[in-house]
Amino acid sequence: MPSALPLADPAPADGLLPASASDGASERSFGVYLHVPFCRVRCGYCDFNTYTATELRGVRQSDYASQASLELAAAAGVLEESGLPVRAASTLFFGGGTPTLLPSGDLGRMLDATRDAFGVEPDAEITTEANPDSVDARYLAELAAAGFTRVSFGMQSAVPSVLATLERTHDPARIPLVVEWAREAGLDVSVDLIYGTPGETLADWQRSLEHAIAQRPDHLSAYSLIVEDGTKLARQIRRGEVAEPDEDLQADMYELADRMLTDAGFDWYEVSNWSRGERHRSRHNLAYWRGGDWWGIGPGAHSHVGGVRWWNVKHPAAYADRVLGGVSPAAGRETLDAETRETERVLLLARIREGITVSSLHAAGRHAVAGLIADGLIDAKAALSGSVRLTLTGRLLADAVVRRLLADDESIS
Repeated sequence: MPSALPLADPAPADGLLPASASDGASERSFGVYLHVPFCRVRCGYCDFNTYTATELRGVRQSDYASQASLELAAAAGVLEESGLPVRAASTLFFGGGTPTLLPSGDLGRMLDATRDAFGVEPDAEITTEANPDSVDARYLAELAAAGFTRVSFGMQSAVPSVLATLERTHDPARIPLVVEWAREAGLDVSVDLIYGTPGETLADWQRSLEHAIAQRPDHLSAYSLIVEDGTKLARQIRRGEVAEPDEDLQADMYELADRMLTDAGFDWYEVSNWSRGERHRSRHNLAYWRGGDWWGIGPGAHSHVGGVRWWNVKHPAAYADRVLGGVSPAAGRETLDAETRETERVLLLARIREGITVSSLHAAGRHAVAGLIADGLIDAKAALSGSVRLTLTGRLLADAVVRRLLADDESIS
């Protein structure tokens, strides 16, 4: 999760939630996000809440599974004491950082602790992110034996010069090996790519897409590089050492990705995500976009239950002190008002293939639909069926579409 934490109210030491958080709980999905904040090196573009060995201030990675398990047990207790239902998780996602820096047995212990705390549905989707150089065949087989169903490899690029700019350390030649090992273990495979790295050409990007498609993954994510304040890459750009990403080139790269992936049998289901059919969509991420509930475990992890959002203390040392002391690790939280929840609903649902029902928009949003069709930003046929669905051009301008759907009613007078 991103390292920057929003300003909001302090979270109570006991972590208890207001009764309002239970409203409609049975209608929402419930997932668990488990953050593993460790990396061998810090990539220059990354602003996630991660720490290398020299930044841990005495915290031991070997203790982390036990600490996360304590938070899981406490989380179930918070729900019970708050009068909220404790629901079995339908999805679990281990993110980072690099979760696979931990022994496979530690990830298995955290999965077992989730089963003990909340329960896990029999057909749950259980994913871990992995760097290609952090796993081997045995490790992946051990994950599958523990109950994992899916692995998401951070490939990012197949071009060595692009990986060097991103400060990624793996060899592109390792991608076919790890995918094969994951397949042998019975795991579904997702591949993550980044486009628009300074110095990357359209031909470079095509090469990366070809390499990724050749592995026949079940799912592929392609994210445009965003330069975040405070990162090494932002400082390099500010000093003129590397060029800023070219937005026009990034748009060309997105269009190329969509064309090549469609030709290869993938369907887009979210602006940055494609899968081989509905079965291989990321159910965990879909729950975010559809407004589900999730509990985030670990330093800096964010949670959301029934319109209440909170986030944990960032540093692993502070996190360890709190969970070992029996205190909620939450650093701050906010209860979303109706206007904020509606804004986020439109913002998130607009990104997915099913889109938003026209009837659920306020008057100005419904009025905006005709203009968005005329501008080629939403699909006319889908709109006639009652849904706002982005076209390819609309996906490139998704934020602008959302702004028009959220326009004030006064704008139509």
